Parts: sequence; structure tokens; C-alpha cells
Amino acid sequence: MRKLKNEELNRKSVIDFKKAEKNRIVLVLDNVRSLLNVGSAFRTSDAFLVKKVYLCGITGTPPHREIQKTALGATESVDWVYEEDVIATVHGLKKNGYSILAIEQADQSTSLENFNPDPDSGYALVFGNEVFGINDEIIQMADDVIEIPQYGTKHSLNISVSIGIIIWDLLTKMKK
Repeated sequence: MRKLKNEELNRKSVIDFKKAEKNRIVLVLDNVRSLLNVGSAFRTSDAFLVKKVYLCGITGTPPHREIQKTALGATESVDWVYEEDVIATVHGLKKNGYSILAIEQADQSTSLENFNPDPDSGYALVFGNEVFGINDEIIQMADDVIEIPQYGTKHSLNISVSIGIIIWDLLTKMKK
């Protein structure tokens, strides 16, 4: 066994990425304060052919050196938009047929391993502020609240880690 060389990875060009059929998943970042988390969201979105990233509230936008540090150019391939009002953004996504999934720890959340996505549906995944989480009104609007099971003492994952876990899990289940 050997590691693959970069030229063996069959990476898409930005042009090919833009033309490629995307998964019916969008990300909504609700007041995410860390620009490194924003960059990681772009990089993960590129890896999994996410349709679009919505940057809301105080969430930083490209171009920015801190975003680029973790995005590694994914801000050029992944479609994104800045929307000041996260509630209006989520209303619009819901109106356009997306199921709203708030990724949060809540009293009536669904544990990720028990969530079975519909392969024909589109999902808007909402991730919140690193300290305060998702806006309470968004929790009420959500079609489901998904929680990643955790077994240690912290019960807290970085947003960038959570994004990767959730998208990978949803796509794996949707492609079966």
C-alpha cells in the first residue's frame, strides 16, 4: 500500500466543480464567529458537493485571510451568499422545499444514528454560534433537531467537526 500522489486523486477543477451535479444539501451558518470554522465549512462543502452555503448574521464572509487559511480555495468553488437575517433565510429555504435540520442539543432532539433522511429530499443544515448555539426561533421552525451522540465529559464538538460528521452521515444514508 502507498499514499496516492496529488495527480492521482482525480480532483475536479473549479470549472468542473461548478458544472457537477450537487447534493441537495445546503449549509446555514447562524452567527458563527470563528472565521476558521467558516473556512472549514467551505472546505467540507467542497468535499461533499454541497449545493450552497448561507452565511448569516455576524458570520464572516470571503475574502478573508482567516477563512482562506482553512478553506484552501473552496470559497472559489462552492456557491455562497451572505444573508443578514437567518430567520428569513430559513423561511425561504423551507418555502423552496428544503427540510430544515437544526444541529443542536435540545430536549426533543433526534440522535443522529436514529435519523433516516429521505434520499429524494433536500436538507438545509443549520449550525449555530459557538457559544450560544442556534437562534431559538430557528429551533422552533426546524423540521427536526439532530444531535450527534457524545460520550465524554465535554459534550461539545467544534462546528467544523460537526459539519463533517453530519454531512457524511446523511450522504451515506441517502446513497444506500
